[in-house]
Amino acid sequence: MDYTINNGYSGLYHLWVWLCKGLVLGVYSSEKDDGAAQFTSAGDAFDKLVSGKLRALLSLCGPPLKKGKTRVFHGLHQDFPSVVVVGLGKKNAGINEQENWNEGKENIRTAVAVGCRQIQDLEIPCVEVDPCGDAQAAAEGAVLGLHEYNELKKKKKPVVTPQLHGSAESEAWQKGVIYAEGQNLARYLMEAPANYITPIKFAEHIEQKLRSFSNVKVHIRPESWITTQEMGAFLSVAKGSAEPPIFLEIHYLGGANTDDSPLVFVGKGVTFDSGGISLKPSSGMDAMRADMGGAATVCSAIVTAAALKLPLNIIGLAPLCENMPSGKATKPGDVVRAKNGKTIQVDNTDAEGRLLLADALCYAHNFNARAIVNAATLTGAMDVALGSAAAGVFTNSSWLWTHLYEASILTGDRVWRMPLFEHYTKQVTDCPLADVSNIGKYSRAGGACTAAAFLKEFVTASHWAHLDIAGVMSNKDEVPYLRKGMAGRPTRTLVEFAARLSQDSHNAK
Repeated sequence: MDYTINNGYSGLYHLWVWLCKGLVLGVYSSEKDDGAAQFTSAGDAFDKLVSGKLRALLSLCGPPLKKGKTRVFHGLHQDFPSVVVVGLGKKNAGINEQENWNEGKENIRTAVAVGCRQIQDLEIPCVEVDPCGDAQAAAEGAVLGLHEYNELKKKKKPVVTPQLHGSAESEAWQKGVIYAEGQNLARYLMEAPANYITPIKFAEHIEQKLRSFSNVKVHIRPESWITTQEMGAFLSVAKGSAEPPIFLEIHYLGGANTDDSPLVFVGKGVTFDSGGISLKPSSGMDAMRADMGGAATVCSAIVTAAALKLPLNIIGLAPLCENMPSGKATKPGDVVRAKNGKTIQVDNTDAEGRLLLADALCYAHNFNARAIVNAATLTGAMDVALGSAAAGVFTNSSWLWTHLYEASILTGDRVWRMPLFEHYTKQVTDCPLADVSNIGKYSRAGGACTAAAFLKEFVTASHWAHLDIAGVMSNKDEVPYLRKGMAGRPTRTLVEFAARLSQDSHNAK
């Protein structure tokens, strides 16, 4: 039901709305034949505050709310001019073993995101959010659901600030806000045009985000440093562009002992990928501004870890460059030398991400890492294999896989294990001119797997995982609590993985 406002008082009404807050409340699917609304604790308390009017109105509005569906009520309480009630699904939903996620948490994220967007459409600048029994998931849904990249538009959606309704779960709420803001940072970096996020601008943006943390050191390494490190594979990609390459190195020293073996994150940072001489089709090429999604997610994960004060050491490595065609660009058939001395026949210049990662992975071995985890929007084949349902994980460590998998169940940003068979290694090492080829000899067959097999040639660590995140790079409507655009996935899973690792009392064996 709506208030009918006399036109003479519309200005006062809008002022009232501006000074007040919206409210999002959850309601569970009915388990009884009478279809009576099953409110959360916060919903019950609010219904009592308004003398049962909310429950009465819901019963008059038709069948019970389904998951993710809403009803909006106006004028129930002076402090909340608009109240959005949203369906949460089953009350006791937990881990769904078929779906490999916590269904209850996902339901909350989705419901809260939908509710907050409705408040935004009403142009109410602040919304209080029902914790729905899991304040962290509710905060994630609110902050992720309201995010939209509109930096370069004159017309912007109203800014809405989400707050926790009540104070009982404030710590969990704040944790959820930090997790979501980390993913939103990755979304921002991936969505921004390539002329706004060049290699140096990417590095400077991350440096600015980390400036306030005394236990973080950021090194922005120039091309001269990359040359002295003999990163020939990385340089072979960068040389086609007028933008100089950057090697971003981040040290977060959160452990009790700064000498403790760190977790090392490595992220592919191609800030625009034209394909080089092996030029991509023009249709959809603009999306290749997000080909630095690996660097964006791992760097954002470290920013988040610092904000959470996670008690472990993390090192982040991001080779940053553009892949462009020019008279100086690498040509198909050229042979380059990686940091570990292996030669690489570049049969396709559009398989460039693995060249950056080869040198960065070699460098990662300098740190006596507890584990090395790299992320990259590496292959279209990964998108073909899994679509946007999950990131593919290739790993030589069941211990590492277990931690990543369990983290993804909590975040809802799923991972799926892929094979690292010798079968694929043979396809990249059977090379006429060099030690390895940057594509498999059977071309498109098992492309994600041969790319992982290529990376494995530059890894000697016993705990290494490669996350191919090409399929989860963007969101259309698959994840309902993310708007259309670059997804920033799987930032929260990387953060949760790091958090679990910090709590693991046993060193990797």
